[in-house]
Amino acid sequence: MTTFSIRAEDIRAAVETALGTMIQRISIDLGQVTVVVSAENYHSAAIALRDSPACRFEQLMDLCGVDYSEYPSGSPDGLRFCAVLHLLSVSLNQRVRVKVFAADDDAPILSSVMDVWSSANWFEREAFDLYGIVFEGHDDLRRILTDYGFIGHPFRKDFPLVGHVEMRYDAEQKRVVYQPVTIEPREITPRIVREDNYGGLHKAV
Repeated sequence: MTTFSIRAEDIRAAVETALGTMIQRISIDLGQVTVVVSAENYHSAAIALRDSPACRFEQLMDLCGVDYSEYPSGSPDGLRFCAVLHLLSVSLNQRVRVKVFAADDDAPILSSVMDVWSSANWFEREAFDLYGIVFEGHDDLRRILTDYGFIGHPFRKDFPLVGHVEMRYDAEQKRVVYQPVTIEPREITPRIVREDNYGGLHKAV
């Protein structure tokens, strides 16, 4: 067993001790520990991972949304929307990945962890904007990448490629206006050209 894998086993043991029964699943993939917690235990698990002496994950490096609706096998629990967090312990030089699935596909809601890691602010806004995941307790949850008049959440798998609306400048009204999309969606299949003598290279006989 390599030193790298031994280190991952130590992190896994520390996470198991800190979270206990809050853990739904835990694994080591490509040398990194991934732990799955329920939406109900998500906020408590975040505090435990930050404050446990053997974990001390004091920095949230990333939080992103995932839509599992078109994954080949879907999500393990059959739920669609997930938030994935990457945590770093500077003091202990270790990392962990945390996954939490929203319990309701139609109205995905998770607790905000802004009060645990202030860096969650913009990350949660991005996940809300792109996936429609609502983070309860976030004090300024609004769009961050799309326009204020944008309709829908563009990283959802069922979002149309051309969107729902388009905008243009109206000279008469002297302002930008929104209107239904006028572009017809189409699939472009690239044409593949194969030549026996491509580039002057002859096939071996």
